[in-house]
Amino acid sequence: MASWQWQARDFLFCGVCGTLLTFDSVRSASCPLCGFKRKAKEIEGKETRYIVTAEDIRRELKIDPFEEVLVQRPVITKSCPECNHSKAEYYSRQMRSADEGETTFYECTECRHKFTD
Repeated sequence: MASWQWQARDFLFCGVCGTLLTFDSVRSASCPLCGFKRKAKEIEGKETRYIVTAEDIRRELKIDPFEEVLVQRPVITKSCPECNHSKAEYYSRQMRSADEGETTFYECTECRHKFTD
């Protein structure tokens, strides 16, 4: 990348060592590490945007990547309407207002057909 493009994008960072500049006054910003100075007029009106991803946060905090965990749902004796197998996994969710009961969802352990009561 050409140096002028780097300077155009990274106006809040030191042109010598790359450290974040701090504002000494309304007229200038300087590098706390090497002393490089930049006039506030060079920075005025520019906008900084950046995206932080979950991977960036994990790397910064030195957290290992998440491992996918297979959740085993409970199994109940329930006849499948598709294959008539007698066992199904189940879970329930509150689908409507709190004064109504939960909806129970089933999945056949044999054919994986999903159904509700």
